[in-house]
Amino acid sequence: MSGNYVPLYRKYRPQTLEELVGQEHIKKTLTSAIELGKIAHAFLFTGPRGTGKTSTARILAKSLNCKNGPTIHPCGECESCRDITNSVPIDVIEIDAASNRKVEDTQNILEKIQYVPVNGKYKIYIIDEVHMLTNHAFNALLKTLEEPPENVIFILATTEVHKVLDTIKSRCQRFDFRRITTDDIVKHLRYISDKENINITDDALFTIAKNSAGGMRDSISLLDQLSLLGVSKEVTSDDVNAILGRISFDTLNKLSGKIIASSPNEAIEILNEIYNAGNEPLQILTNLSEYFKNLLIVKTCRKELLPELTGLNEPQIEEMLKQKELLETQQIVFLMERITYYIKEVKQATNQHLWLEVGMIDLSNMTENTTLLDLQKRVKALESGSTPLAQPLRPQIQNIQSSSIPIKTTEKEQKTVESDPVTRPAPIPPAQTPAAQVIKEKTDDFTPPPISKKADGNDINTLWQNLLMNIKSPATKALLHLATPVRISADEVIITFKNEKLVSQINDTNKKQMLIDAANTMFNQSNSKVSVRLPQSGDNSLQNTKPVIEEEKKKVAIEKVEQIPTESVSDETQVNPNEKVVNNEISTEITSPDIKKEEKKSERIESDQEKMVLELFDGKYIE
Repeated sequence: MSGNYVPLYRKYRPQTLEELVGQEHIKKTLTSAIELGKIAHAFLFTGPRGTGKTSTARILAKSLNCKNGPTIHPCGECESCRDITNSVPIDVIEIDAASNRKVEDTQNILEKIQYVPVNGKYKIYIIDEVHMLTNHAFNALLKTLEEPPENVIFILATTEVHKVLDTIKSRCQRFDFRRITTDDIVKHLRYISDKENINITDDALFTIAKNSAGGMRDSISLLDQLSLLGVSKEVTSDDVNAILGRISFDTLNKLSGKIIASSPNEAIEILNEIYNAGNEPLQILTNLSEYFKNLLIVKTCRKELLPELTGLNEPQIEEMLKQKELLETQQIVFLMERITYYIKEVKQATNQHLWLEVGMIDLSNMTENTTLLDLQKRVKALESGSTPLAQPLRPQIQNIQSSSIPIKTTEKEQKTVESDPVTRPAPIPPAQTPAAQVIKEKTDDFTPPPISKKADGNDINTLWQNLLMNIKSPATKALLHLATPVRISADEVIITFKNEKLVSQINDTNKKQMLIDAANTMFNQSNSKVSVRLPQSGDNSLQNTKPVIEEEKKKVAIEKVEQIPTESVSDETQVNPNEKVVNNEISTEITSPDIKKEEKKSERIESDQEKMVLELFDGKYIE
């Protein structure tokens, strides 16, 4: 019984141009050529697989060799029509160039060209997958293809026309076959289902059509496979997804919801369920990419176009309409780019499941800081050159520049300056260093200018983010987003994972060394102690312990400014001739060599300032 069974794609192969599904532009052109008797000696049919290239070549051959031909309605009963239908190579010879690609095979064809046709009017050579011919075979065919014998026609078919020599393409009439639309495929599948009594839903047919990527042969072959299920029950879209190894919409909707909500733990749980159901990592990522593509269409297109563009039904579109409000357009594009990146990694990796988990963790943490407003703020901050650590320095600079140096002037000169501020501008003091300014004006009520400080070391979350910034590997960084920091200090770094598998992945690979290197960079030391383990009962007390950062590691300049001695001079201290009296107080000598240099610099600036004022106002000192 199986020997008499004919697959549906062969049983329902079109026999006339009218039965050809889609390709209206090709049907119209060939019909006009046959009716007008303007038949070219060589045709080149190109397009995706399953779009009707070989079927159209047979229909054209049948139309030309029919006893009533050339005609657009071959009878299908004459001897020539039956030979073409049954693939009997008498006047119409079909050649597979993939297995006959040598120059000897082409020469064998050329030797038989001289024979006249037996039953029909033309001797027709249909060369399928012609791009597989070698250059020598192409060159051997070139001259004959340009000027073939009378009543000889070549029909070349290929899916990769860019591999065909330009000299061959220029000698043929080229017909580009387009992908068949989803609606046309669904209509034809419904026609076949009704003829074969296949119990299948319209949604299932739509799913078949969407999966075929515009190829009719693939759609009919899948329908033929599903017809075995339609005997006992109605075939649904879930059955189609099960056959194809595709993930259902509901599962993808649930998984994408966890990604959008930045919940990596729950996303991994759903991912394991999908993987354990038999889905391959590459197929999972491909389906997820297609889901976000549909979400992007729902986000950007009008509602009435969504069923046609996405292939989803109304309830599914409603779910996506709810989900689109949670993401911005650039976030969806960003997620699709990351999925594409992990698809490439999975194809090249030996452990595909590992990269699938890493990719899912990465996707689940990528939507936190990618809102358009946040990105705009970051770009604006980079363009202006301002950073959070640089902002506290601004008041310090302003205070230094705005602080005035006491200038000795007469009462008359002071009145002149106040009455004519435009014509007699105040002199601008030269720039001074913060250290010199502090030493010069060191009084009892002096307050040092604000100094920029590092982020609060007591905030463990801030330290954890700073530690992650020192890790260059995106995969390791994405994996560490699942960790919980317990203690981060120069003495010890402790992080925990709830999953023992993740703990072993960190400890048993070079990822542990990446953590150690990051800690060394962060604390400016070597051989940092890093522990990765499961959570323990005493972790809360460790987490509340403030990390210790030694004061010796602070900058020397900050110490000099903040630790200037302010104790008063004892009665036993004798005034040295090198000491100065400022505001009726004795200024003690500072023993630090660096401070002495700054003090001398400050005195020199003050002398220059006084000299400039004296010359400007023609003044003098008044004792």
